[in-house]
Amino acid sequence: MTMEAVADRFGVSRPTVSRMLQAARDRGIVRISLSAPPDAGHDLSHRLREAFGVTVHVTGTPRGATDPQRLESVARSAAGMLGEWFGDGMTLAVAWGTTTSAIAGHLHPKTTRDTLVVQMNGAFSARSPGAAQSSALLGRMSTAFGAALLPFPTPAFFDNVQTRTLMWQESSVRRVLAARNGADLAVFSVGAFRGPMISQVYSNGYLSDEDFRELAAQRVVGDVCTVFLREDGSYADLDLNRRASGPTPMELRRIPRRLCVVAGDHKVPGVVGALRAGVVTDLVIDERTAASVVRHLFGR
Repeated sequence: MTMEAVADRFGVSRPTVSRMLQAARDRGIVRISLSAPPDAGHDLSHRLREAFGVTVHVTGTPRGATDPQRLESVARSAAGMLGEWFGDGMTLAVAWGTTTSAIAGHLHPKTTRDTLVVQMNGAFSARSPGAAQSSALLGRMSTAFGAALLPFPTPAFFDNVQTRTLMWQESSVRRVLAARNGADLAVFSVGAFRGPMISQVYSNGYLSDEDFRELAAQRVVGDVCTVFLREDGSYADLDLNRRASGPTPMELRRIPRRLCVVAGDHKVPGVVGALRAGVVTDLVIDERTAASVVRHLFGR
């Protein structure tokens, strides 16, 4: 129905209808989207769904779109989905990073009751401002939904396994772990340490040169929630993961709905690893990256 038809139906002017729609959109009551006819994105979604049993949302971007533009496209779509899915009595687990920060920037306010936003992985580091960035991200998300906020004030990576083991015994940390592992919905991206938009965990001093050499030697292609993955989805035997604060794929799979949001060809091997590890139930991905994933997997 057009705005003219709505105006005629209710006996108001077209500008009045426009203002009412904008107010409803700002309050999260109305979400406006465009439905495109079946195209290449539909075929890409189908192939990935058939291969991995996930729901795939392919976002269209103009030919020649830059990496930041592709990121904004998937972030906007993911924000709309979170607004639809997250409701009363739910817990949302969030992995901090560039992509989830972009998602937070596109959230529209939505009033919820008895809800919680919990941080999935630590962000502290002696050499990085990541803790402040993660705090700002989580604050925007919890504010958008009127939810309580439960931060995870630990390092992204511990200096040694023993410290992590002791920390995990603290009651305050166990409270966060219980909320994280019992979440209804999770949102995260796939980190990549190569390419035009290197993930924060690789570019902000969280890892040493020795760590990077170990990742390369172990054929690591990326991370999910600061837990490293190989392209075949394996992770359990990687020593660095014993010092990581994020949930393992086994823990992450306990969360019923897991939204992975990705843009950029440099993330393709990591996306494949995440899909094979079974950590994704819903994938939001731009069309160009989706095509690269399909070519990487199937050769065409």
